Amino acid sequence: MIIKPSNRIKHIKPYYFAKKMAEISEMNANGDDVLNIGIGSPDLKPAYKVINTLVETAGNEENHGYQSYKGIEELRTGFSNWYKTNFSIDIKANEEIQILAGSKEGIMHIAMSFLDKGDKVLVPDPGYPTYTSASLLAGAEILKYDLTSENGWYPDFDSIEKLELSDVKIMWVNYPHMPTGAKGSKQLFERLIAFAKKHRILLVNDNPYNFILNDTPLSILDVEGAKDVALELVSLSKTYNMAGWRIGALIGDKKYIDEVIKFKSNMDSGMFKPVQLAGTEALNLDTQWIEDINNLYRKRRTKVWEIMDILNCNYDKNSSGMFVWGRVESGINEEEMVENILHKAKVFITPGRIFGENGKGYVRISLTNSISKLEEAKSRILKNKG
Repeated sequence: MIIKPSNRIKHIKPYYFAKKMAEISEMNANGDDVLNIGIGSPDLKPAYKVINTLVETAGNEENHGYQSYKGIEELRTGFSNWYKTNFSIDIKANEEIQILAGSKEGIMHIAMSFLDKGDKVLVPDPGYPTYTSASLLAGAEILKYDLTSENGWYPDFDSIEKLELSDVKIMWVNYPHMPTGAKGSKQLFERLIAFAKKHRILLVNDNPYNFILNDTPLSILDVEGAKDVALELVSLSKTYNMAGWRIGALIGDKKYIDEVIKFKSNMDSGMFKPVQLAGTEALNLDTQWIEDINNLYRKRRTKVWEIMDILNCNYDKNSSGMFVWGRVESGINEEEMVENILHKAKVFITPGRIFGENGKGYVRISLTNSISKLEEAKSRILKNKG
């Protein structure tokens, strides 16, 4: 290489799934027909009225220009009403909502807006790898905090208090939690807010799974005084089958939103208006849509449990979200098990250690697969077991 990459990019590993999907694509090109049941990309389409809104509004010549960096008023009002309906929280559409091209974009924008070299960031282990990569790209130092099954996948505040917290700027949290499916609670959120205020830390709750197999959806902003120290990321990807549409939002106090838009406005020129109008339509869907989605995921989850049983994994039947997180048998290396299943049974499941040290010994299977696909995966694994 003639031109050397930046120092910041040297510390970033290629995203695991990007590398693995390339490998699987090559296997498929060679005729292997790999069944991918590890990634949480919804396999169903959005509601008809959502798609129809996109089609109809894309035909309007007035909808093809640059849009507001904050997002169109209709979509911001849609999110404001959505918070009021689902969480009884008042969110100011014009001040406390920043529309995003998916919540993953928001993670990077927050990191770049608030972190400097030398700052420290609290990152959950296990947790979404982008919390680490975005923080490193911003020049920050990572402090991992442990989540364990023994503690219900909740932070151990006593252990965290023993860390050197004086330079900590951001704490990433994610409830309902991915990959474990642990549900949040009002008590947990209250303690997180108190902790953030005590140490003057910006708390960011990444919240895309709130309505998937979760009977008690919660927002961290429901805690009194939360907006003083907390932001929340939400997304249409999971609940409304719109992962590829890239529609999310950052919710929080105006003083934080204004800082993020300084960065974002230098990075893009707004989202295609018909996509935003379609997202607004999704937010207006009634509760029957969510009930129907969850009924389907419950049926699929039962089938995933059967696969977990074949693999002799232990799992929590009360977890939420669109994954099942299973502990493999003692003494089994889950990465080796995953590779064995991939190359023998031609089925891909996700090894837990890509989410952190505390993910070692676990595997993850997604519910975003049809019953027939899961049945075929089960058959292949059973046939090639051992």
